[in-house]
Amino acid sequence: FFLPYIVATVVSSAIWEALLEPHTGAGRLFADLGWKSLNDVNWLGQHDTTLPAVAFVSSWQYWGFLLVLFFAAIQSVDLTLYEAARIDGARAWDEFVHVTLPGMRPAFVFAMVMTVIWSMLAFDYVFIMTQGGPAGASELPATLLYREAFANRNAGYAASIGVTLAFLTAVISLIYVSLRRRGWDI
Repeated sequence: FFLPYIVATVVSSAIWEALLEPHTGAGRLFADLGWKSLNDVNWLGQHDTTLPAVAFVSSWQYWGFLLVLFFAAIQSVDLTLYEAARIDGARAWDEFVHVTLPGMRPAFVFAMVMTVIWSMLAFDYVFIMTQGGPAGASELPATLLYREAFANRNAGYAASIGVTLAFLTAVISLIYVSLRRRGWDI
């Protein structure tokens, strides 16, 4: 489960490009198994499917990290709370809703903040798999920054994009830190 987090982005991009290939990839395999609707779908070449496909691949990289985070969070929930809930007559679902989820809330909030920050900094999978195409369908602020800085040689505009991304990331981080300092149970 942790392997996607430690595999190089270029390697996993190449693997996912092969899997998403319309004629020889996973769609063809699923079509051979009876799901004909997935045959010849050009996931990285169609305007409406390219961004969701790259977003899935990009988020796939962090599943191992999030799995370890949630595994640690679920183990940190106090077992006496489960005992107290059982004594009060709680069923398994009630224990999950009223003990496990509130006990894991800090991990959920941390994961949400990190996911937002990672999504703003997403560059590698988009650049390797689609270069922002087709027709800008998978263009993200990070790929726009790269294109403006190096392809268009517009350093001022690229710097303003970079400063804006840094500012948004800092604002999100400061909101999270200030809520934690105020004692909000997040």
